[in-house]
Amino acid sequence: MNMACRASLLARKVEGVALALAVSFLAIQPVLGQSIRVPWSGFAHTPQHDGISAVPSQPLNKIKWSAPVVKGVPVGFAHFSGPLVTRSNTVIFPMNLTNTGYDFKIEAVDGGTGKTNWERPTDFTGLAGAPVVGLALTPKNRLFFAGIGATVLYCDSPDAKSRPLFTREAFFGTANYTAHSKLYNSNVFICTPLTVDRYGDIFFGYRITGPTPLGSQGGLARIDYTGKGSWISASNAITVSNSCQPGLNCAPALSIDQKTVYMAFVSSELEPAYLVAMDSRTLAPKASVRLADPVTGTSPNVAYSPTSSPTIGPDGDVYFGILGSADSEGWLLHFDGTLSVSKIPGGFGWDTTDAIVDASLVPNYSGNSKYLLATKYNMYDSKRYSMALLDPQQGVVSSNTFINVMATVLSVPSPTGLEWCVNAPAVDPFTKSVLMNNEDGNLYRWDITRNQLTESIGLTAAQSVEAYTPTVIGVDGTVYAINHGYLFAVGQ
Repeated sequence: MNMACRASLLARKVEGVALALAVSFLAIQPVLGQSIRVPWSGFAHTPQHDGISAVPSQPLNKIKWSAPVVKGVPVGFAHFSGPLVTRSNTVIFPMNLTNTGYDFKIEAVDGGTGKTNWERPTDFTGLAGAPVVGLALTPKNRLFFAGIGATVLYCDSPDAKSRPLFTREAFFGTANYTAHSKLYNSNVFICTPLTVDRYGDIFFGYRITGPTPLGSQGGLARIDYTGKGSWISASNAITVSNSCQPGLNCAPALSIDQKTVYMAFVSSELEPAYLVAMDSRTLAPKASVRLADPVTGTSPNVAYSPTSSPTIGPDGDVYFGILGSADSEGWLLHFDGTLSVSKIPGGFGWDTTDAIVDASLVPNYSGNSKYLLATKYNMYDSKRYSMALLDPQQGVVSSNTFINVMATVLSVPSPTGLEWCVNAPAVDPFTKSVLMNNEDGNLYRWDITRNQLTESIGLTAAQSVEAYTPTVIGVDGTVYAINHGYLFAVGQ
């Protein structure tokens, strides 16, 4: 299989009929639909990571503009943050000014033209394994991005045409940071994307590698909309004695009512790992479950350069992808919202965050689930690469592992025999399609009513080295995809 991907294991206008369709769909889909006013404000769109677009995506007719997200040829083990898109169609993304280290700037461009509005250097530093630069928009359009020493910087005018004023905050207190900045800068690192709730509070994971006033372990941090910070260490969250850290690039996820926050914690590559539920206001632990390979019962590899994050289903169920203890395809573990009931797993789960598809969009689906899971389904050992819709309630016996796994409702193979290199697909309920990119250099539309790839556009030449990346749909329907170190804006 592709070593880079394994290391990653490394203006359709909304008016007239389109607007009527959007309003109608949102009216009858209160759980799955998103407000048309909600921009793509964080990883996988929402705090539940459902990947559902609030507007119809434009046809994949042309590349409207492109911009580098890394200087030079990207290294194979790289991870990339997906862009954010504001309500005013400003596209915001980080660019790494070096392909071998950490020297990032944040760039804000006009979504229609790609013209730069402003740039701002960031002092964010990362750890081995290439964590992404966390950035997010709050409902009031405040932009946050990760900085050095596990601090964050924010501004309240991301749509400005020149660089706005940024303010630094630390979850452990700005005065504390100022007094001990050298220790924090050297030993504390934000290691996940940022997640924002409906009130404007932000959540993220941080790792600790040396002495600090915080102690010796990483954990989950929260900064509320007033700037007040709080945190919980990994060991306190899961009440174990061994040293743990947050899963690398594991974006915290929020329950549907946003009262619970979920995060994965790990001790080392092949040691016990846990999925933890915490009170989203106080960070008090509610429940935890030890993650295990469904076949062997042993600890999975969740520490090795993934970008897997929990997905929360409309019924509150929790999904999290892991690498199995012995296989390369991994597992999609499945729990109820309390983490007390383990349910049917998916037969693939490594380095991916599943999106949610309303089951009513799929003709002739006769199962009992109200939603399905859109995911890549790369079978590396047999070199069979597909995208799939999985039924979280219906199980079938796997011919490979001989255990019950989620039934595949639809699947579409890669047309070129190369890998689907997407870690968070975008779902367009208006055109009943899923958008995702491939190692062959193309961006594809998968029509789930016909189970066909109905549109594609070439972004780059096929690559033997390609990272898994997210797909995004902007407020005007432009589709954004990252391929070979470039961000592409695609539409009509």
